[in-house]
Amino acid sequence: MRKILHCDANNFYASVECMLDPSLKDKYVAVSGNPDKRHGIILAKNQKAKECGIKTGEVIWEAKRKCPQLVLVPPQYDKYVYYSDKIFDIYCQYTDRVEPFGIDECWLDVTGSMRLFKSATAIAEELRERIKKEIGITISVGVSFNKIFAKLGSDMKKPDATTVITPQNFRQKVWPLDVSDLLMIGRKTSDKLKDLGIKTIGDLACTDPQILIKKFGINGQKMYDNANGLNDDDVRLYYDKHIPKSIGNSTTMPKDVTSRDEIKAVVMALSEMVAVRLRKYGFVAGGIHFGVRYNDLTYAGKQCKLPFKINSASSLCDGAMEIYDSIKHPCPIRLLSVTAFDLSSGDEVQQLSFFDDEKSQKLRRLDKSLDEIRGKYGYNALKSASLLEHPFITDGLEDSDFLPFKK
Repeated sequence: MRKILHCDANNFYASVECMLDPSLKDKYVAVSGNPDKRHGIILAKNQKAKECGIKTGEVIWEAKRKCPQLVLVPPQYDKYVYYSDKIFDIYCQYTDRVEPFGIDECWLDVTGSMRLFKSATAIAEELRERIKKEIGITISVGVSFNKIFAKLGSDMKKPDATTVITPQNFRQKVWPLDVSDLLMIGRKTSDKLKDLGIKTIGDLACTDPQILIKKFGINGQKMYDNANGLNDDDVRLYYDKHIPKSIGNSTTMPKDVTSRDEIKAVVMALSEMVAVRLRKYGFVAGGIHFGVRYNDLTYAGKQCKLPFKINSASSLCDGAMEIYDSIKHPCPIRLLSVTAFDLSSGDEVQQLSFFDDEKSQKLRRLDKSLDEIRGKYGYNALKSASLLEHPFITDGLEDSDFLPFKK
């Protein structure tokens, strides 16, 4: 039987802030976006703030109303990435099967480590103590025989706890929980299940799978299997190259825009950040999705496939702007997004002619130089001329606006 752990750093962003600044330790602390740039929401909170009812994603004024003494701190994404890497380095000392599920949580398959340790629970306890001592924050760990129940276990008791779910006890521990607690079941799916009278994970487990398949397709079978402990997904090797389905960035601008030149400046900045990440992981894209949110909060988006694979910012920007020109834009825009999809290995870049190839070689050398400089000094070390022509946009775009949350 497999031995799977799910490790989740408790209140990670806020915990790192409190660890770096001990004066925050006994205060109600939340990491928040910048209200002046319309990013005024709670990104993370510590345990004391959580006990006051502060929720991730709520607006600052609402959080302050719940907890007037709330201390707000700006995010330091570089610090979060640094400490995340240190934590994952510890995980990798116990197994090479470490699959990230975000910057602050992951699965570990420790089945092959049982000859060195008394039990998977012993590994979980050792990890909790080491990370508390060596990093200065706490984690919660779920121990189980599959990924779904391990994840559920780490959520069941926080902070700084270990929860064990076995083939013998999962019906008692898991089945009474709300069906929305199961991984892969979001709010809309939960509402549909409850319309069918399925309120708990146990209800889901005892439902005829054919009813679920008829309603939800293949996901219906997956939900049934997950509820019954039948999930057999592997934990990926940590150093395996995983090709994501898409890579994208979006930003809410400090003021609404209508000018095409201003819009193109932001699209270029977003395209640069997407292109940097494509090249960093050795991917090329076969399609572009472009999205806009207007100041009345309505959204419009459209995508297109490309005649050849790309990973340059200029090509992404050109494609996104073609889509923008095809979308009706009835009112000022507050948010823009650029996403590359249909990703594959970087050796699939295609050129149309000798002249295209000569130009492409120059662009690749330029991109490589830009990546090296920004990798050392940050995104703002170099900016395109289009951004410099629009200072309000330049002021609104920071390295932290574009840092990916996933490892």
